[in-house]
Amino acid sequence: MSRTPALFLSHGAPPLADDATWVGQLKELAKTLPRPKAILMASAHWESAPLMLGATETVPLVYDFGGFARKYYEVTYPAPGAPELATRIEKLMPDAEPVARTHRGLDHGAYVPLTVMFPEADIPVLQMSLPTLDPDRLLELGKRLAPLRDEGVLIVGSGFTTHGLPFLRDWRPEAVAPGWSVEFDAWAAETLARGAVDELAEFRTRAPGMPYAHPTIEHFAPMFLTLGASEDPERAPDQPIDGFWMGLAKRSFSTQ
Repeated sequence: MSRTPALFLSHGAPPLADDATWVGQLKELAKTLPRPKAILMASAHWESAPLMLGATETVPLVYDFGGFARKYYEVTYPAPGAPELATRIEKLMPDAEPVARTHRGLDHGAYVPLTVMFPEADIPVLQMSLPTLDPDRLLELGKRLAPLRDEGVLIVGSGFTTHGLPFLRDWRPEAVAPGWSVEFDAWAAETLARGAVDELAEFRTRAPGMPYAHPTIEHFAPMFLTLGASEDPERAPDQPIDGFWMGLAKRSFSTQ
């Protein structure tokens, strides 16, 4: 079995599914992937320590957003649960770091991209919490999870390359990206291309466009879980999705 890639996805709000360009990009990315045996999602929208595992069985989605049209609250994604994957993750964690299970369903950072990439909802999905936002600790966590890739598990860190919502002035999908978003995205693209993980980990002080690009850092943090799960974090990942949506950088990447 070939090793399953690990992904970082800029996941988008529920209206992502209405954006033909972005939907097309996600579908093309999905076509390049071997069919996963299971999917492990880590979303910016679930921070909890100790590490928690949710959706070990099929449960209702978490509509963790407000102010959208009714249709976005009627979306379903009844993917099978992944209790075996949960057990495998528990065994990969050190004894000193407990793991808990919960009946929490998939949040929009998990299910929105999956509805586009794997619309049949026939692949088991497990969501894990982010137990920390510290880049070094997430790199280490990703490294512990990396063996799952040899077992056909698709590991996905789901966030957003820029997420300065308080500083947006134009909320249309086609809005011109603010300078801070463009500058941060260009820096991230170039730093990823050099495999400079240490520089990425210091984004709060090294990246242009801060703190506007990430006034809070939970949407950039999942990137480090993905990089930690890569075969070589310093190997430049493929960056098949770029561009902007509502002024935010939707850059996404795939690691080997």
